[in-house]
Amino acid sequence: MLKIPELVCPAGNLPALKTAVDNGADTVYMGLKDATNARNFPGLNFDMKSAQEGVAYAHARGRNVLMAINTFAQAGQIERWHRAVDTAVQLGADAIIVADPAIMAYAAERHPDLRLHMSVQGSATNYEAINMMKELFGIRRAVLPRVLTVDQVKHVIDNTDVEIEVFGFGSLCVMVEGRCILSSYATGESPNMQGVCSPAKAVRWEQLPDRMNVRLNQVLIDQYKPNEPAGYPTLCKGRFEVNDETYYALEEPTSLNVLEMLPELIKIGVSAIKIEGRQRSPMYTAQVTKSLRQALDAAAANPEHFKVNPLWNNALSKVSEGHQTTLGAYSRPWK
Repeated sequence: MLKIPELVCPAGNLPALKTAVDNGADTVYMGLKDATNARNFPGLNFDMKSAQEGVAYAHARGRNVLMAINTFAQAGQIERWHRAVDTAVQLGADAIIVADPAIMAYAAERHPDLRLHMSVQGSATNYEAINMMKELFGIRRAVLPRVLTVDQVKHVIDNTDVEIEVFGFGSLCVMVEGRCILSSYATGESPNMQGVCSPAKAVRWEQLPDRMNVRLNQVLIDQYKPNEPAGYPTLCKGRFEVNDETYYALEEPTSLNVLEMLPELIKIGVSAIKIEGRQRSPMYTAQVTKSLRQALDAAAANPEHFKVNPLWNNALSKVSEGHQTTLGAYSRPWK
């Protein structure tokens, strides 16, 4: 039996954390209720009381907890990020997920026994960058951006002894992770600091007799016909007119789903598979965690004869963007 990659699941709040653990997560990742984590939404994340309860719940069941401190410290406010690192240690987090090298440096110096995982927000797409972060700060794992093919992921793994974590399900990102200049231009706020590509206060729904216009501030990013399903608007998934044709010019609303290539990801030595979605509901967490848990176990037990159970895909399609899934950048047959 091949080594099973760690299944890393989102915990946007305490109910989601417990749901992930109960449905087979090896590890959950969470954030504090402040700007130190990239999903700083109202109503999400953890205060000290809920964080203590969540960590205790996971540890009592033999699971790990990662603390996301994955935004970039702002000038004059770096103490807030330092406190977040200290808080993660105080809570007993098994590792922190960090993007900012300055915060890595603080953690490595102040808490040398603390595991450091390089966040996808760090946008390290090659082994040279990952190995440099290991040499400088002792990182133990790197989360790869969702832009690499399987062969490129393998090339990274073959040239570093840092653990490699990849995304297995959830939203895609075609921009520089968490630092979309288009969103910053349209909304005036950084997605990295606000935790969202489209802050709610920038979203404008304009109901007209024959259509609904959707804008980010004054930028028209989509139009919907009557009775056409309308998802939450983000610039990269808007429809735009290009050479007299209107279509999803950057990215269609669809979710990454790697079920069919799990044996390949296991074979090349991926250490962990991550589910995106701390902003999603506990129901989402339950369905995705349960399906990926069963699929990972089956792929590791019998990779040569692994087949995707239709029940897994049915469950995942219910929580996919636009009810559509894709292999994303993992499958680029022309490369």
